[in-house]
Amino acid sequence: MKCVKVLKKDAQKTKQKLIALDAWAKGYLLVSGREYLYFPVSKEVKGYEIVEKECEKVMKVKLELLNYDKIGDIVIAGEDVSDIEAKKLINVANVKVVLRKVGIHHGEFRTQDLEYIAGEKRKETVYRENGVQMKLDVEKCYFSPRLGTERMRIGSLVKDKEKVLVLFSGVAPYPLVIAKHAKPSLIVGVEKNPIAHKYAEYNCRNYSNIKLFNEDAMKFNHPEKFDRILMPLPKSAEAFLPTALRLLNKNGVIHFYDFLEEKNIPEKAIQKVKKNIKNAKILKVVKCGQYAPGRFRICVDFKIDQ
Repeated sequence: MKCVKVLKKDAQKTKQKLIALDAWAKGYLLVSGREYLYFPVSKEVKGYEIVEKECEKVMKVKLELLNYDKIGDIVIAGEDVSDIEAKKLINVANVKVVLRKVGIHHGEFRTQDLEYIAGEKRKETVYRENGVQMKLDVEKCYFSPRLGTERMRIGSLVKDKEKVLVLFSGVAPYPLVIAKHAKPSLIVGVEKNPIAHKYAEYNCRNYSNIKLFNEDAMKFNHPEKFDRILMPLPKSAEAFLPTALRLLNKNGVIHFYDFLEEKNIPEKAIQKVKKNIKNAKILKVVKCGQYAPGRFRICVDFKIDQ
């Protein structure tokens, strides 16, 4: 079928343009070569080289009421999904492992117990998003693939030469997306989970402006002050607001995350911010996606009213 041929370095902007033009051929996967990527298209697109390629069709498996996350080539099914339904997912294109949740996120690092259902017996994968890739163990590291749009939103807000601090940085999805799509002078990630920190070091190895610390965010100190501070820990992040305030530059912005029932958006999150920082000036409240039935992850963008 007809495909747009582009260098791999141009993949993200090409993808966005094809989606905007409604030109990506739905139901087909792109083809990856050594230097080039080939995007299947449903119509002519001016300004690109068009070639013929065999494109793999996306296999769709209809599963009633199935809730799952796909991280790299691993699918994580909800604990209410039966073995029969979960095993069908191994037939979906680009899925090599099927796991199922056992219980809820737990412990200091909010990790999730996962049981093996089908495919290769591993829990490590490589996840790609917004032009970056990261290796992680999906059981030993907290990670949400549902925040790709939010991470890109933050990346688009970062100005040239900014200094950015990411508390609870995990395997470094926010630092990587920001480094890829903006030009900050410094990105600092702080993560207490030693396993997630090791993966972050590997994932960020090619970015000299990313500095990572395996420390408790509550006790973190740094000689720099930051123009932008991210707090992507949706539970109990308010306890770390005084730390963020201490490290914030004058006129800097804080992005505070929370889980809320829909009826409480945005009031309860704003109350948490105002309780800890009286002179907080709310800039925006963004709904970042559904976390559970009736519950959403939200982000409060705010600065300090001088």
